[in-house]
Amino acid sequence: MPWKRLRRSLAAGLLLAAAFTAAPAAAATAPERTAAVSSGWNDYSCKPSAAHPRPVVLVHGTFANSVDNWLVLAPYLVDRGYCVFSLNYGELPGVPVFKGLGPVDKSAAQLGTFVDKVRSATGAGKVDLVGHSQGGMMPRYYLKFLGGADKVNALVGIAPSNHGTTLSGFTKLLPYFPGIENLLNEHTPALTDQVVGSPLMQKLNAGGDTVPGVQYTVIATQYDEVVTPWRTQFLDGPGVRNIRLQDLCAVDLSEHVLAGTTDKVVFHEVANALDPAHATPTTCFS
Repeated sequence: MPWKRLRRSLAAGLLLAAAFTAAPAAAATAPERTAAVSSGWNDYSCKPSAAHPRPVVLVHGTFANSVDNWLVLAPYLVDRGYCVFSLNYGELPGVPVFKGLGPVDKSAAQLGTFVDKVRSATGAGKVDLVGHSQGGMMPRYYLKFLGGADKVNALVGIAPSNHGTTLSGFTKLLPYFPGIENLLNEHTPALTDQVVGSPLMQKLNAGGDTVPGVQYTVIATQYDEVVTPWRTQFLDGPGVRNIRLQDLCAVDLSEHVLAGTTDKVVFHEVANALDPAHATPTTCFS
């Protein structure tokens, strides 16, 4: 199927799913965003400590943004002594709030610019990246093709779309983002970039999943209904640690969105990945 037609088909599928799906959740309100930004992250006066010498850059997922995706994890890391930063990327003209919709390669370049800004402000030689969904996959393009490997120590992907997903996978996100169906059209390249077998996916994964010098951690949930099959999130290569959430806590039922936004078991394992020398066992009570 030609990719232009595929984009139209994807948009139609998303709209059809929206017509039959309830929308129980909403993006954070403006006061919540203000409170979040003032709660300790995106503080450009922050200087990394000896205990945590690398700033952490949080990379949101498709349809999300730099605040809503990180209302729990960002303060969690700040409380543990990290300098934490988050960016918006993949913005489309005329589309407010919902980000991560632009071409993945262009978003990766935006990430590179942001990493340089954080390094300049903090004086750090390298950063650590933590990303959810597309935010766990897109940085791999930056590492592989845009010089990011020299500026990044580790990439932690939570439910990342590393090898793409099926068209139907994205429809499962719609209930979490009310109103997005009214904004979608064929000009949402990030969606088709993440489809299994897309040109972007073929380029990204050709010649191996990883680059030398970067430590990779993937945290996946077997209940993921967006990036499917869930095992395709895992990476192959040196310096990779693949984790199934249910191996840490067998009764954890978090699916794609909750794993990246509210799951404290996931967050404890993120902290372990950022500071493996001081890692502690991750359990249901972490």
